[in-house]
Amino acid sequence: MSLSTTLWQANLALATASLHSPFVQSLYGGTLPEENFAYYVGQDAFFLEAFARAYSIAAAKAPDWQGFQTFHDLAGGVLQELHLHESYAEQWGVTLTAVAPGGATRRYTDFLLATAWSQPIGVTAVAMAPCMRLYAFIGQSLAQGGIPDHLYGDWVRTYSSDEFEPLAQQLEQFIDTYSADTPLVRETYTYAMVCERDFFQAAWEI
Repeated sequence: MSLSTTLWQANLALATASLHSPFVQSLYGGTLPEENFAYYVGQDAFFLEAFARAYSIAAAKAPDWQGFQTFHDLAGGVLQELHLHESYAEQWGVTLTAVAPGGATRRYTDFLLATAWSQPIGVTAVAMAPCMRLYAFIGQSLAQGGIPDHLYGDWVRTYSSDEFEPLAQQLEQFIDTYSADTPLVRETYTYAMVCERDFFQAAWEI
């Protein structure tokens, strides 16, 4: 079994907790209060900017041209996702430039950027992959019950799409290429999964 699969399986309980969180389940059911989703959109946009920066830092550290190019391509995918958030923000009346990060958001972005600056790209991939794999997992799991026909349907459609899954796979390939199975790698992956769980919970508890 590949290292990326091993790490995912070891943290499946945390992934399932995010899937069954009140935020995700009420989003899918269409009962999530609009102010909670608006808060989430702003926080996620702040997070994605840090995510794109971490990709760029990793690209600069890549030991080969393929890694450099792929990390830049992944950063481009994040920019496309930010465009989606801009449309959400316009719809929900959120001014993205005025967003102040909450505690859960700041802990996550500080962790990502510190890892990107201080660690080799294999560990950076480990820190970033849980976000992509978790969103693909949540999107695909929810979509098994059908894409909902309400305000949050596009969210499910985006993360269950055939276009999103390869982005998660590319990061996992970086884990398998550049990482070794070490305590630091396992702790980094788990911490990122905890940050994801806490991110959803913070958006629920506003």
